[in-house]
Amino acid sequence: LAFTLGVKQMICCCNKMDATTPKYSKARYDEIVKEVSSYLKKVGYNPDKIPFVPISGFEGDNMIERSTNLD
Repeated sequence: LAFTLGVKQMICCCNKMDATTPKYSKARYDEIVKEVSSYLKKVGYNPDKIPFVPISGFEGDNMIERSTNLD
């Protein structure tokens, strides 16, 4: 929908990173990035131009300030 409406730039936030096993799992984050990138490419975006940010809304990690939990 965003691509059809002409949205050229976006940021993808991967939420609930505190709920992975183990918490803040890099492997799970990489899996999400791979899946979402594949979908974004299919609809017309260049995934290399879209930043992915791991966040935890519940814990507040990477919401306003960089978190050491998600390095």
